[in-house]
This record gives sequence, C-alpha cells and structure tokens, in this order.
Amino acid sequence: MLKEIAVVTITVSNLAQVEEAWQEHFAYTTVASGTISSELAEHWQAPRMAGDDYVLMQPANDAPAYVRLIKDPAVAGYRPMTSHGWNATELLVSDTDAVAAGMVDSAFDVIGAPRPLWDAPDAPRVMQALGPGNELLYLTTNNQAKAGLGLDDSMPLVERPFIMVAGGASMEAFRAFYVDTLGLTMSEPAPFRITMISKANDLPLDTTYPLSVVNLSPGYLLEVDELPAALGPRAVSNGRLPSGVAVVGITADTLVDGLDWASPPQTLDELPYGGREVGLLRGPGGELIEVIVTPAKTSSSDAATPHTPADTQ
Repeated sequence: MLKEIAVVTITVSNLAQVEEAWQEHFAYTTVASGTISSELAEHWQAPRMAGDDYVLMQPANDAPAYVRLIKDPAVAGYRPMTSHGWNATELLVSDTDAVAAGMVDSAFDVIGAPRPLWDAPDAPRVMQALGPGNELLYLTTNNQAKAGLGLDDSMPLVERPFIMVAGGASMEAFRAFYVDTLGLTMSEPAPFRITMISKANDLPLDTTYPLSVVNLSPGYLLEVDELPAALGPRAVSNGRLPSGVAVVGITADTLVDGLDWASPPQTLDELPYGGREVGLLRGPGGELIEVIVTPAKTSSSDAATPHTPADTQ
C-alpha cells in the first residue's frame, strides 16, 4: 500500500535558524511558507497548530519529496530517541564525508562521524547529526538506493528523505500494523547496536535493540526499533503535533478498505498535496502517517531495497 516518502513534517522551536541552515548546508529551497491552515491542523487532529508559522522545503534537484518545518516553542525541551514515535529522518547524500566536512563550525552537531555501515567496499557510508532545531538526521551515501530512485552522479550533495526511523514498545505490534494491516513486507527482527538510542538514554554503547525494516517502493524504507521498556510514548500537548518528527506523508496507489483512520481521507489542495486525497493513520508507536493517494507511475526500475543495517546508526 505505502510507496514513497513524500513529505516529512518536523516541529522546531527556531524556525528561521533551521530554514537557513538547511538552505546553506543542504541547498534545500523554500517552495512555500506561511501559517498552518485550520483545514490542515484539523486533518492532523491538532487544531492548536492552526496559525503556526511554517516553511516547506525541497531538495536542489526538485525531487518530489519535501520537508515541512513548523515553529513550535514547546520543542525546545525535546530530545530525540527518548520516546516512541518518529525519531529520525535519513537523507540520501552523494558524499557523506563532504557533508560532515561542511558541518564543521556550523549550526549542525555531528554526533556520529562518517563510517561504513558494514565491512565491505560497497557498503553504505553513514553519519549522524543534530540540526539546529534538535532534529536527528542520518545522512547516508547508498548507491543501491540511488539506483532504486533513478538518480545518477548529477544528484545534489543532499537529496531526499528515503528512510524514516520509528520506535515503539513492541515489534509484534509493528508487524501487526505494517504487515497484517497495511500489507507491506518486513524483515525478521534482529538485535542491533543502535548507538543513537544508547547515547540518548545513557545506556551502554554495546546495548542491542530489536530492529526490523519495512519495505516500501524501491529506494525507500522504514526502520522500526523496539525501545527499552523504560521509554514510553512522547508527551504531546493537547491539540498539538508531537515534538520533533511529527508526521510522515507516504504515497499510495489506492486506499485499503477497513483502516482505522485517525482522520478519514479528504482532498487537500495546498502544497505538497496538490488536490490529492489524504488520510491520517496512527502507527503502534504513535507515529502519524499521512497516506497520500497518488496514481501509479510506470518505472523500469526493479532495484532492491536500499539496505538492512548490519550494525548501528
């Protein structure tokens, strides 16, 4: 059912600073700005977001994927990887080391230096950084994902979000939702050292966590992590979106009957929806998913999914 990551909505307390940093270091362009409409806020079941300032940004090559940043002062106290829900955004980049070099003395804080994901010449090269809005970013050079997305060597240094990371209490609940309800395929859970979780929660760095990968269209994945029992749902103010990564919009050819919608499908005209039908689901970790009905497109690509992590992020 779910296909391509189309829009990632992130709440930040310092909108102007985050927008400027993404423009300067990622060459993202702002394609729309203003205040959140009442219609969109109601669609999110977050009516108090209406009137909040936002910007909608897009990669330099006009890839059909967007990052929407919304100003929310409450985000100042949020710490990624300490609660259930969407925890990180993974961006496809052409040169991880160049991205890291560009972050020296910048608004970004490199918290995981570039390294191969596993010991092989063609392994994805990964790094992690915190943005100026405390947004947790994985930045990955991955030739298999690049091929799956139909990109070549002309791709910009920082391209689109291609993997989203969610955490929750139960891998069985993730499987019931993504496989049994939505009809997607998912890898068997396996223990991985995920240093971002361990560092954020003062746990030993060799702690392992059950991790599975949910397959979307070629080039796109969801990573789902089973978090320690001490970590619970993200605190959300009444009528507002969660702090950090709040909503992820993913395209679908059609809608599956019988889904338990948080907001039933409706037509949304504003960018990036463009008159498409959009429904809102809530996953087992509390992750909000916009299902954006998008007609199927013909593709000659038959690429495999990008990667199954062999160690940590």
